[in-house]
Amino acid sequence: MLRRRTLIASAAAAVPAAAPARSPAAANGTGPKTLRLGLAATETQLDPVQTESSRYTTQVLAGIFEAPLRFDYLARPTTLQPATAAAMPEITPDGQQITVRIRPGIRFADDPAFGGKPRELIAADYVYAIKRFYDPRWNSSDLYLFEDAKIVGLSELRREALKSRKPFDYDRPVEGAVALDRYTFRLRFAEPAPRFVYNLAHPYLTGAVAREVVERYGSDIGSHPVGTGPFRLVSWRRGSLLVLERSPSYRGDPYAGEPADVPQARAIARGLAGRRLPLVDRLEFHIIEEQQPLWLSFLGGQLDTIEVPGGFGALAVPNGELAPFLRKRGIRLDLSQAPDMSMSFFNGDDPVVGGNAPEKVALRRAIALAHDSAQWRRLVRGGLAVPAQSVIPPFTSGFDEAYRSEMSEHDPAKARALLDLYGYVDRDGDGWRELPDGRPLTLRIAALQNQAARDGNEIWHRSLQRVGIRVQFEIAGWAEMLKRARAGTLQIWGYAWSAASPDGSFFLSIGYGPNASESNDARFSLPAYDRLYERQRRLPDGPERAALMHEAKNMLVAYMPYKVHGHRLQADLVHPWVQHYWRHPFMRDVYHYLDVDPH
Repeated sequence: MLRRRTLIASAAAAVPAAAPARSPAAANGTGPKTLRLGLAATETQLDPVQTESSRYTTQVLAGIFEAPLRFDYLARPTTLQPATAAAMPEITPDGQQITVRIRPGIRFADDPAFGGKPRELIAADYVYAIKRFYDPRWNSSDLYLFEDAKIVGLSELRREALKSRKPFDYDRPVEGAVALDRYTFRLRFAEPAPRFVYNLAHPYLTGAVAREVVERYGSDIGSHPVGTGPFRLVSWRRGSLLVLERSPSYRGDPYAGEPADVPQARAIARGLAGRRLPLVDRLEFHIIEEQQPLWLSFLGGQLDTIEVPGGFGALAVPNGELAPFLRKRGIRLDLSQAPDMSMSFFNGDDPVVGGNAPEKVALRRAIALAHDSAQWRRLVRGGLAVPAQSVIPPFTSGFDEAYRSEMSEHDPAKARALLDLYGYVDRDGDGWRELPDGRPLTLRIAALQNQAARDGNEIWHRSLQRVGIRVQFEIAGWAEMLKRARAGTLQIWGYAWSAASPDGSFFLSIGYGPNASESNDARFSLPAYDRLYERQRRLPDGPERAALMHEAKNMLVAYMPYKVHGHRLQADLVHPWVQHYWRHPFMRDVYHYLDVDPH
């Protein structure tokens, strides 16, 4: 499971702010403990099936909803542990069946939909939550994560609803998703799905949803999230501020886990030992899309922790070390390699850059060779990125540190030779190339409305100018771009995918033909690739699967539906009053482990 991210960075600089300040109540320890966080893009619907794969929205949902499992916060390598489940799921040896038993007595947050009565979590809530992804009404962009696993009977139920144009039949029993009793549900797959269990650790994907809440709020369900998690939504100013507060009905589980044998993990485990979670009373998510105000908000103490915006990487983390002016203020640095990849996709349905004809493939490869990804990593990311050789990022299956490919090359001369060879030449002497049939060649690259995007656009412009290709930029907001990408109306756009599990198969799924309009924004379609993807998906981890993933990576490099610019380094800055912070590579539901010292 993956989450989309924007490519947010700025070349601007800022002077250090004055000493940070918290509210008088917080400083004296008399008010609620509040953790203040920044979201660098606008949120979408607060409904798991309508997130549009936005990493920003899923961070909020992870505080409200609960999946049956979670990642152990402090374990490395990463491991799963029960959340609402009574124990780890029972998985058949063939990987085609998962049985989960949940704990009795877990309650949803109070809501008018429950008629003033406590509402217990039951197994049917998880079955209902999964079925919602198949309901055509919600048009979920994450449906492919379930359809790839081939849950028995649900795809057929969806097709019937589409064909009849009748409401999706939630009450019809299906073999693939069934509540066996009040606290036990079972998932069955038409073929082996050995890594589907990771999806049961994502609150924004398999978080329990109560049917009566959805039916009460209908199309407005995205404004009324109700879950069993530690927090509940109390205030939402769209595009500005979301506030979550501790849910009175949350059971307050104590911390449990097996920390990694490193000093930081052991120290955090000692601080959490015996304490009931969550440790803070209130979460504030401030939406700040531009990097400079985001950076200044952290320096001024209005945000408690921040991932360093790329444009401030050289200022905050010169040569990979915390800047002295930040160290003097007691600010801590958590620097880690991110399991993600930042890329640009080429729309496979576009008449200029799409298709698998040799001249179209040559054009995409030439554009990729022309783009100066090293400059992107240096100027846009502030050095907080490493070169990428394929779509698969570090810390996931299929990543090979020794793998090398054209993906990381920047070679304008090679790009010009490819364009000449396939007929993209300047016929009228104006300095710009035309298409092989003589029509003008102008690329359309989509971009967001912030300084980061403007910096990236300048790199694109200079890179393409060197090889004689004109470019126009189409500007819009994050939510609008996601909709247009899914509708297939963008020619070229870029963002990042972040891994939410150790399974690298997702990064191959973005080239899988049936996933077009979902994860496959490039709408890449190649039957030979699809067969490779399907074969590796069914296999357990091991040499045979690794060989197939290697071959699939080679195909994506050869056809270039995606140009990967780099794998990010995550530089998190944490104010001294925040306790227990440690970046987890995959989990989003970390807030109930964090504490704030009001003094």
